[in-house]
Amino acid sequence: MTTAAYDKPIRKLLCLALAAGIWFAPIPAGLTHEAWHLFAVFAAAIVSVILNAFPLITAALLAVGTVVLTGTIDSTKAFAGFAHSSVLLVVAAFLVANAVVKCGLGRRISLLVVTTFGGSTLGLGYSIFLTDALIAPAFPSNTARGGVLYPIILSLAQANGSKPDDPDTRRLGGYLMFCGIASLSVSSALWLTATSANPLGVSLAAQRGLQIEFGTWLLASSVPALTTILLLPMILYRLFPPGVASTPDAPALARAELRRMGRLTRDEWIVAVVFASMVAGWGMADRLHLSSTAVAFAGLGLLLATNVLTLADMDLQGSTLVTFLWLAVLFALSTQLNELGFMGYVGERLTALLGGIAWPLTYVILLVLYVLMHYMFVSQAAHVLALFAVFVDVGVRAGVPLSLIAFTLLFASSYFSSLTPQGGSQNVIFVGSDYLTQGELYRLGLLTVGFCMLVYLVLGTPWLLLVAR
Repeated sequence: MTTAAYDKPIRKLLCLALAAGIWFAPIPAGLTHEAWHLFAVFAAAIVSVILNAFPLITAALLAVGTVVLTGTIDSTKAFAGFAHSSVLLVVAAFLVANAVVKCGLGRRISLLVVTTFGGSTLGLGYSIFLTDALIAPAFPSNTARGGVLYPIILSLAQANGSKPDDPDTRRLGGYLMFCGIASLSVSSALWLTATSANPLGVSLAAQRGLQIEFGTWLLASSVPALTTILLLPMILYRLFPPGVASTPDAPALARAELRRMGRLTRDEWIVAVVFASMVAGWGMADRLHLSSTAVAFAGLGLLLATNVLTLADMDLQGSTLVTFLWLAVLFALSTQLNELGFMGYVGERLTALLGGIAWPLTYVILLVLYVLMHYMFVSQAAHVLALFAVFVDVGVRAGVPLSLIAFTLLFASSYFSSLTPQGGSQNVIFVGSDYLTQGELYRLGLLTVGFCMLVYLVLGTPWLLLVAR
């Protein structure tokens, strides 16, 4: 038997040993045995994915089965993620994306993008970041924006001959898919209205005496966020070379293909109108008190009613189902960790250790801890609810200016979403494309978030001290 054949069983045993070690360890004062046991299972599940001991779906199903059968949490709470609106929105976005690709509209849009940016793969990467940054202020849901970007990116990958099961062409699609994940995280930090977690954090900051308006946020975020958007496509290009660098003939070929495609077909018109209506609904969801998930399902229903999509097109037995299962499970378990008090307990204990340290060092340590703790979260909003106020209070008590610590953690609450495949529900849309392995997603996520954190510390800190008082 080869070393590799022995390696995976060893990793599985290490994960089981980790779960057992935490489970049977003395329960810290201030925690219930349910919270501690849930942490043991959740931590082992995440570590098993990082070590590639189990696929994400396997780890998630083993985790939820364990916590329910051992009585750690009630089955109703364990399976609550299957009815959560954010989880259902991801599924609907997957299915609608099928229509955009099937009817040819995605290909047409991708060809239009190629005519402008298609001289290089790097140019395509920049087009994704710029497009997302421009539409972000109208979308209070980065998951909804993911639903807009994904079919275009998928069509771009396919139009350039990239297939997830082809090792020679996969990396081009992988690069574009991760550009989608990264762009959604950094554009959310640029605009106050780009994700629902931002207003939530602003309301918590207001309770501590810091009033933040749309313009105030944009001024504070502009320098670090725009710098990140400017540099990140190039850095990702270096970290994950797509294999195809220059495509000088692509714009001319794209224009020729557009001429051959002719005018929009009946199905393309229907998808364009339905999709535009969904985008408008998502963009005005907060103002009109609409459910983004309901908007997505209404659009999906119209596509089925007009036979643009059929049941056979919906991939209910493939990656959509797998994604739905693991996202719903991890979302529910992460929520229960928060509700059982584990996240608040850890945040308070970690930050209490910082007493007596000079405030600039405390500021850096708080940011690093705040970001790294997102490994334990599936939801950005849940992370903000659990830890933002605690970390802000500790920072202020240590002497960190309120505006500095609040803005820094608010921006981090957006860009840390690319840390893991499950770090934000919007990621799941791109993960389901299968262009990137779990190992690549975790590696690129850590490096991307590390770069963002560096930019926000080096450029963002002096900028905030100058403009945010």
